[in-house]
Amino acid sequence: MKQPLNFKNKKPVTSILGAALLLALSHNALAKVESHKTLKAVVAERSEEARARDQQRHPVETLSFFQLKPGMTVAEALPGGGWYSGIIANYLGKDGALYGINYVDSMWPRFGFFSEERIKDMIASTAAFPGMVAELSDNDISADGFTFETIPTAIHGTVDRVLFIRALHNLNRFEKEAGTLTQALTAAHQLLKPDGMVGVVQHEIAESDADTDGSRGYLKASQVIASFEAAGFELVSRSDINKNPNDKPSESDMVWRLPPTYYGAQDDEARKQALDKIGESNRMTLLFRKAK
Repeated sequence: MKQPLNFKNKKPVTSILGAALLLALSHNALAKVESHKTLKAVVAERSEEARARDQQRHPVETLSFFQLKPGMTVAEALPGGGWYSGIIANYLGKDGALYGINYVDSMWPRFGFFSEERIKDMIASTAAFPGMVAELSDNDISADGFTFETIPTAIHGTVDRVLFIRALHNLNRFEKEAGTLTQALTAAHQLLKPDGMVGVVQHEIAESDADTDGSRGYLKASQVIASFEAAGFELVSRSDINKNPNDKPSESDMVWRLPPTYYGAQDDEARKQALDKIGESNRMTLLFRKAK
């Protein structure tokens, strides 16, 4: 005769599942803490000159808000001189990848004030991006440079994060005549994995301001959000990390009047000191994902 089953020493299935869930959550929490420590260390180990802007730009808080993690594949729009590139490359590590995405070559002459030599240098900076990353990091991270129209289809759907850090105003500036913003956001959508996200830091102007084409460096938050929604994204979250209430531009003020550029005040120490009290620009910080 079969003996009746004895459940006295059997743990309920719900308890086992609960324990497994707690273990998984604990593991994820620990991994998040370790990643945050790594990011803080990377930021702290930079040169004094690079760290001088940290109080204004909040790189640890910003990249944490964008949920970057070591080993990810990241595309950075308009990396410029690599202020953020160096942080990202060293944080992602050797198992990560970093792409620098520049304006299309035909956009540079549209500004109207760059010399032919300067335009050649800016175009050449796209191919030079891997070399710049190699100089800024020591982990042999995979890196490559493209423009918004030369991204190979082979990397479509492979990117975890696309970052537009102070990179949208000129794309918006030439949108009507050349579709530059639409092209850039389409490229970002194509690059991302299904669960990938876009991080945005952008000079922000008041919603009441009438001039929003981007030529002064500023855009409205509602304008940026609408552009991303039209491109197939949805807003996940927004943060005040990079807000600066001291930046109150007039109807004619450009963002480049502020540090570190000091446009129009380079030789006026009194004016520079006044601008230092304002600090860098007021900035929106937004996180988007592909709309489902």
